[in-house]
Formats: sequence, C-alpha cells, structure tokens
Amino acid sequence: AWAATRTATLRLARVSSGAVLVIVMRKWVSANRRTYKRVAYATKQPNLRPEPPPGAAMTVGRIIETPECVAEGAAWLSEACPRMAHAIELTRPLPLRRRPDGFAQLLSAIVSQQVSVASARAIWARLEAAAMTTPAAILSVAEDDLRALGLSRQKAAYARALAEAGIDYEALRHAPTAEVVTRLVTVKGIGVWTAEIYAMFSLGRADVFAPGDLALQEGARLLFGLPERPKDRALRRMAEDWSPWRSVAARILWAYYHVHKQREGIA
Repeated sequence: AWAATRTATLRLARVSSGAVLVIVMRKWVSANRRTYKRVAYATKQPNLRPEPPPGAAMTVGRIIETPECVAEGAAWLSEACPRMAHAIELTRPLPLRRRPDGFAQLLSAIVSQQVSVASARAIWARLEAAAMTTPAAILSVAEDDLRALGLSRQKAAYARALAEAGIDYEALRHAPTAEVVTRLVTVKGIGVWTAEIYAMFSLGRADVFAPGDLALQEGARLLFGLPERPKDRALRRMAEDWSPWRSVAARILWAYYHVHKQREGIA
C-alpha cells in the first residue's frame, strides 16, 4: 500500500488539542507536469517527541555509548515511523560505530577524502608508522615529507591547517552539536559532512544527521519509495521527524542501503 500511494514524505506536527497532524505528500506525474496533492487529517494519538523544558539551555543532548543506546533509539524510531520499523526488522542488530575523538580522527577523515577505502588505509598505515598523527609531528615536517607518505599536495596542506587550528577537543565534547560543526568547518579541508560524522561517531551525539551523505540519500529513497534521491536540504527536513534519535536513523538508513544493494548483487 505504501508503494502504491508513492508517498514522498511523512511529517508530524503538533496541534493545539494535543493531537498530531499527519500530512502526507502524494506525488504523481501527469503527461505534461508533476502534480502534488496534500492530504491532511488529524488523529488522536500521543505526541511521541519529548518536549524540552521551557527556557532550557542548549546542551550536548543524549550521548550514544553502548549498543543498548542504539537499541533504545531504534525502538523509539520503530514506534514513530512504520517504514523505520520495517528497515529495523531487516537490519538488526544495528552497529554501535563509536570512534575515538581528537586530532588523529579528523586527520584520518582528511586522508580518506576522495580515495578508496584500501588507499586510505594504506596511507594511514604509513602515517602511523612514521608517527605523523599528532599536531606537533605534522608541523615538524615539510609538506613534501607528508607527500612522500602518500598525501596529495592539497591534503598535506589540509593536514597542516588542522594541526595549526588549535582545536580544543576536550571543549568540543561539551559543546552543542551546532557549535561543534561551526568550529570544525572553519578548518580548511573539513566540510559539513566530516564535521557531522565526527559529532555522530567520535562524540556519540544521538541527535545529529549527515544529509549530504549519498548512501543516506539513497537509503531514504529506497526505504520511503521516493521517485528520486532527496537532496541535502530535503533530507535534512525529513530527518527532523527522527529527532531526538537522528544518528540512529542514519545507522538504519546506511544498513538498509547495504541490505538492499546486497539483494541486487552489488557489493
């Protein structure tokens, strides 16, 4: 039934009575143009999203530390969204995917940009063997020395920029996610995607998403039966319905994407 209606997105909004207003966007293509029709109806069901206390200050929010945290988020999403529940049944157990934080993790992310996984691992192994994974070590050598270890001229410049940035990694652990992203993207070579992934896996933030990720975009297209892959802005809006567990929703979409591709015989 879901595929037959070609539902593009499902969004929830509160109404004054305490009910939830469910807006379904149905999309179809006519002979000459695309037409959209919005159908809205109210249902008496409890609000699923917890409300912050009035005047609450911005905090780091929930931190994902264990597989049980991921399972808790998955249970919430299963209740909130039938399509997520379907994906969870196919992909459980979801991975924890926690990583260390700090300079080395961001340097590794720079190394991995626009190269294969195998190439990134080989270059990183050479950097580790040469003890080139700290700011002091990077700044102690010339860019040509970094290039000799496998970095491109551009990435060698990015590595030095990161080493010179003076990021307080301890402070990032206690900063709101938006502040983390804003601080990191000031460093040459670190974009929004890298900053959001760092917040998600190195800082363990439960309510962060990376809508610029192509696998997440394709996973959303497959799971929700969308006619095309949602762009960054559209997927960011969709992900609002998965708050306060957006990073678990990301794990679900990644896992669902891989399951679907395996069914198609794609590695």
